[in-house]
Amino acid sequence: MKSAAWVFWIIALILILAGVSGWSLSVGAAGIPVNKIWPLFLQGPGNTEYSIVFDVRLPRVILGFAIGGALSLAGVILQGMFRNPLVEPYTLGISGGAALGVAINIFLGLAGAGRFTFPLCGFLGAGVVIGFLYVASFTRGMVKLQGLLLTGVMISFIASSLVMLLMALSNSESLSGIVFWIMGSLSESDGLLITGMVMTALLLLMVSYFFCHHLNAFALGEVEARHLGISVERTKKSLFFISAVLTGFCVSVAGMIGFVGLVVPHFMRKVVGHDHRILLVASFLAGAIFLIVCDTIARTVIAPLELPVGVITGIVGGSIFVYALARGEA
Repeated sequence: MKSAAWVFWIIALILILAGVSGWSLSVGAAGIPVNKIWPLFLQGPGNTEYSIVFDVRLPRVILGFAIGGALSLAGVILQGMFRNPLVEPYTLGISGGAALGVAINIFLGLAGAGRFTFPLCGFLGAGVVIGFLYVASFTRGMVKLQGLLLTGVMISFIASSLVMLLMALSNSESLSGIVFWIMGSLSESDGLLITGMVMTALLLLMVSYFFCHHLNAFALGEVEARHLGISVERTKKSLFFISAVLTGFCVSVAGMIGFVGLVVPHFMRKVVGHDHRILLVASFLAGAIFLIVCDTIARTVIAPLELPVGVITGIVGGSIFVYALARGEA
């Protein structure tokens, strides 16, 4: 019975994802009916509608799928590891490190050195934070989760302060670049970066399934998990690495997109249950759906102008969360 329900939810989420993706491809400043998209694919390049769909909108949908799924997956892993439904990927300060790396890039004008300098600096910043967090929380052969969380929050505050310092010292052009990047965007069109993001998200989704039983055991507490034969310390290190890499890649490619890793896992846990065998993939698919919808709203609500997608995820995700809290459902 449980397996049948899981299959139902996975199929339902895949169908919703397909429907949302088709809707996202069809709407915009230039509306294109859904039934014309497949014929455009068969016709190949050569007209304006093809360029709009496959050169502008499709990369955003693919990137929204990968980043939304990755952030949601990282949220599920961290919430399961910390046994706290309010932990999200950005809590550990990894996003702050990535944001600081990109802000330094913009402030120093390094973007002229190549198209990959933004994600490279972002990932270097995230990597520095990951290394520092690991060293700071690893004592006597154990990773102290409470210390890891508190250190991450402090790093996030420090990184945010340093970013604001750079903004105060920047000229108007650099300032606008930092602000827009920090608010998040899926406008990245480089095929290599998009492919790398998709492959990373799907690969780590598969890797995370090796730890679904470990995450279920963690819900009982670390002591009980050890009694069940779980190598708690090795599992914590692995899960921390997976969530950190997912977050670092997402922030490096698309900037700061909040609330996906908090809201989506929280509500999917109420829909499909607490078993991570279904929760991991369900949250991945739901995160992809949520981010694609938010990005479509961001680029159409005041078209032809575009809002940063991080603004929409914050407004929509925060509103849903507050509404659920008010109703006592969160």
